[in-house]
Amino acid sequence: MTVKQLFTALCLSSLLAACVQLPTIEQRSQQADTLAASHGWVAQALPAGDFTLQAYLPPSPAAADTLTIYIEGDGLAWLSSDTPSFDPTPLRPLALQLALQDPQPAAYLARPCQYLLAANPQCRQQYWTSHRFAAEVIAAASLALDSLKQRFQARQLVLVGYSGGGAVAALLAAKRRDVSGLITVAANLDHRAWTEHNALTPLAGSLNAADDWQDLLPVRQLHFVGGQDAQVGMAALAPFLQRFPPAQQPPLSLQADYDHHCCWVEHWPALLQYARGHWQAPDGVRQGASKSPGL
Repeated sequence: MTVKQLFTALCLSSLLAACVQLPTIEQRSQQADTLAASHGWVAQALPAGDFTLQAYLPPSPAAADTLTIYIEGDGLAWLSSDTPSFDPTPLRPLALQLALQDPQPAAYLARPCQYLLAANPQCRQQYWTSHRFAAEVIAAASLALDSLKQRFQARQLVLVGYSGGGAVAALLAAKRRDVSGLITVAANLDHRAWTEHNALTPLAGSLNAADDWQDLLPVRQLHFVGGQDAQVGMAALAPFLQRFPPAQQPPLSLQADYDHHCCWVEHWPALLQYARGHWQAPDGVRQGASKSPGL
């Protein structure tokens, strides 16, 4: 065996070992089912154009004027910095954990190919890598919103997006006319600035939420970012905010000690209360960066 062959074999062995240690898709799906069931929620597969999307919601939702929909992050998109995963189902469904703490009518929406890879013949790795925010992805998510909105008999929507789900939420809010509020958590809202900042391959097949800033002007917004977030952080948020005229910049809330994963779930009830209270404050939604709740 040559040195090159040995190196290749070692790399493949390391990758295989990493894969073996990961929870299986069945285990990841069961984790989400169990988490949802602990709050009385059930899984629903929503036909949505080119895809079927997984949702979690109460089994018999009561009618609601406003429905808050939580959109999941990118999930297990990569096994390493240059190796895409075979299935993007999250290891930890953070957006679901947020949704289950919302005291108001709410539902959870996964991203294409998460949880239902086998039921989606259109799923290819590009849909959790370069095309994660593609037009057909946003179109599918919008159809899923229509379905959830109908189930709750809702008049308007508030969208909450975590990480890459924040970009999906922003793109949906820009294109729809029934979104009254947008909250993002550790979100990638300018993927071109983000890939350039981190010297990553551009997301060539994806729409960029920052390009739709004008369509977001009528939408109430609040963007949470962690001061210790080395994965996304201000590198993807500041360029988005800078697209807006200074007097119309959406507010951000910097949580100095949070990173990309910690500590959103632990403090979500207080953060959500802060966001909704901020919108109710006179002139609150259009006055630039907000102060941190200090959690």
